[in-house]
Amino acid sequence: MDRLEQIERLRERANVSYDEAKQAYEAADGDLLEAMIILERQGKVKPPEGDGFYSSERPKPVEVTAEEENSNGDSFTDGLQRFWDFLVRLIHKGNSTSFEVSQHEVTKVKLPMTIMVLLTLFAPWVVIPLLIVGLFFNFRYKISGNGQQNQDSQE
Repeated sequence: MDRLEQIERLRERANVSYDEAKQAYEAADGDLLEAMIILERQGKVKPPEGDGFYSSERPKPVEVTAEEENSNGDSFTDGLQRFWDFLVRLIHKGNSTSFEVSQHEVTKVKLPMTIMVLLTLFAPWVVIPLLIVGLFFNFRYKISGNGQQNQDSQE
């Protein structure tokens, strides 16, 4: 579409004179939408009905209602409660599962898995070398829980 057709189209849509449409078109550097906005700002064009968004309009700040704040707080506390329940179940499972050290079918040490994990986390320089040295003295390591054997290894 050439320049004259665009000015004519703007003039028809905005219901303004040719000179006004030409001035707005040239001020907008050939952008029809921007020309319509210029004419709207000058008061020559009635703005569209409804909640339209215009480049001259700033977005309204979003207000948070008290009900939405409560629902966000509830979901946070629900998340904390679920996390706490998970930790309690994990510790309970760790306490019911045991780490056994045996030599020649005789159990030498039997610790709850929770204690073994804590020892490994806080004193790995002691626990890991002891486990490795135990291999040379024919120790067997076993993880068992609830009276049944879960994992058996020759480590």
